[in-house]
Amino acid sequence: MPSYTVTVATGSQWFAGTDDYVYLTLQGTAGCSERHLLDKPFYNDFERGAVDSYDVTVEEDIGEIQLIKIEKRKYWYQDDWYLKYITVKTPVGDYLEFPCYRWITDEKEIVLRDG
Repeated sequence: MPSYTVTVATGSQWFAGTDDYVYLTLQGTAGCSERHLLDKPFYNDFERGAVDSYDVTVEEDIGEIQLIKIEKRKYWYQDDWYLKYITVKTPVGDYLEFPCYRWITDEKEIVLRDG
């Protein structure tokens, strides 16, 4: 099963962090991964100015990554999140960067393409 390392950078502005649930889906040339919750047990994810890494394992080869989908869902109360960028290290060691540099508000899904 291929494994990817996903690194998420949160902005350093005031109130840039979030406690909401953040999900990631990888879309490749040969298919799409399952929706993965980005969460580390007993760790406060997506704090202001943080750069957090997560291991994402997919069931089968999805080919060359074309885009990623980020989905933010409410945890306790609605809060906004400033996402700077996401990098993905592929199983063969290549790095892809998906710039965002914007506020993600409400419960929504955004699509990011390789920058």
